[in-house]
Amino acid sequence: MGFDVRYDRTYGEYTYLKRENNMKKIEETNHWNPKTYNKHTAFVSQLALPVVDLLNPKKGEQILDVGCGDGTLAVEIECRGAKVIGIDMSAEMVEACRDNGIETYVGSVTDLPYEDEFDVVFSNATLHWVRDARTAVQNIAKSLKVGGCFVCEFGGEGNAYYLVSAMQEVFANHPEFGVFNNPWYFPGVKEYKKLLESEGFDVEYIEIIPRPTPMDDISHWLDIFANGVTSHISAEQFEVFKKEVTEILKKKIYSEGKGWVLDYKRLRVKAYLL
Repeated sequence: MGFDVRYDRTYGEYTYLKRENNMKKIEETNHWNPKTYNKHTAFVSQLALPVVDLLNPKKGEQILDVGCGDGTLAVEIECRGAKVIGIDMSAEMVEACRDNGIETYVGSVTDLPYEDEFDVVFSNATLHWVRDARTAVQNIAKSLKVGGCFVCEFGGEGNAYYLVSAMQEVFANHPEFGVFNNPWYFPGVKEYKKLLESEGFDVEYIEIIPRPTPMDDISHWLDIFANGVTSHISAEQFEVFKKEVTEILKKKIYSEGKGWVLDYKRLRVKAYLL
């Protein structure tokens, strides 16, 4: 797969070192804990079932699931008759997906080893983590057979606006935290459609879907998803970060009646490789 795996005992995280042709190594880190993830963010898969319907998997199709996680959606797809191969950056998620009976490998959408192999490439809640969107789309196109289908859903323009703004504000108030680096890619309809068309896709459907999403506690969201922003600060600084972000967000996305509601907007896409 083109990756070495290193386990950091201090932080309990897997780090993947992507091998380049010149043997220079570029760090790509992902450290999801499947049990914690499912306990607090089961909505990620539950709310994606309409995307599986859009995919409309058919018996005998070969489908690549990019960012398969623990395999919840891959299992649903295989129940409809298709064969799924999963790819995920998290070794722990790959293990959980295999436990669910799915053929799965550690890997990145920016370094897929496949060529002209799949009828469909599917991805849910993954591509907003990939800043190099063009390389991702190129790899997806390369993996598909001519006429193959690409179906995905991920964070689109305006997604998590209040969350990202609050994190930026806290960093601005704490120069000792260093520079705020936004790890997410949230494109709009025109931007992503243009990208897909430039790489040989015919876009059948693309839409931004507002999706207010309940969350049990915003601190859990920060624990799970803010690592791309906070991985370089100390544990003590992270607690300050969480406290102040929570205070800001309580005025924006919390109410006594509904609790925490994340301001999600999803980009949903179906396209065919010409």
